[in-house]
Amino acid sequence: MNRIKKAFEQVKKKGDKAVIGFVTAGDPDFDTSLELIKQMCSSGLDILELGIPFSDPTADGPVIQRASARAIANGINVAAVLKIAGKIRKTTKIPIILFSYYNPIHAYGAKNFYTDSLKAGVDGVLIVDLPPEESYEMTSKWTGDDLCLIRLIAPTTPLSRMKKISTGASGFLYLVSKTGVTGSCHLDTFNIENQVNDLRHFTNLPICVGFGISTARDVKAISKFADGIVIGTAFIKLIESNLENKELPLILGKKVKEYKNAAKMGCV
Repeated sequence: MNRIKKAFEQVKKKGDKAVIGFVTAGDPDFDTSLELIKQMCSSGLDILELGIPFSDPTADGPVIQRASARAIANGINVAAVLKIAGKIRKTTKIPIILFSYYNPIHAYGAKNFYTDSLKAGVDGVLIVDLPPEESYEMTSKWTGDDLCLIRLIAPTTPLSRMKKISTGASGFLYLVSKTGVTGSCHLDTFNIENQVNDLRHFTNLPICVGFGISTARDVKAISKFADGIVIGTAFIKLIESNLENKELPLILGKKVKEYKNAAKMGCV
């Protein structure tokens, strides 16, 4: 059983929902990022999502864009992200997901990316700008199917396309809560719940909701109907506002615990 499936089964047995934490790998630098991620994992994170920094994002809001810029300025690339993932894997058993745009993976080489990701202990990859119709260029170079390819469902995705996207997905499905970029506000939980219910007609995979989730109240609300909650910008805002604070690892750990408690409350 792969680690992603096991993680969702474990939280389900507890009557809980998965909290997925996103950070840009290498932000603000390699060593600090490693320390922060280790603290988040040990504080109760269910799944870690590591962002590969990219200079020309389309889905990332300004907070994550600045995190990518800080990481890139400190020499973080795909190889460095895989090195971080490998070091994290030695300290935790939770699933590690890589979030990327296709360009860095294409430049690194699809076959090498697959092989090196597995060697580092990575469990899955989410490529925000690679639709199912175009992904064969990458997956045809893979030598197996041990790396889960997580698919995105947009809030504007019609039912027929939901079905098509779901068919080729693995690990879990990532439902984007709204149009726009990461970090934007105003969640319409009524519409999100309807989309989750529609999507369940086409898949048995866990459905996780991300974009715009920042408060414990948001987490509690989404936990009532989703299998997992993805939080990114809120964590990176804490990093950005505490770059010189030696207590930053503890601050992030406390925030993870706050979100986990909210997820449990949402299931009551």
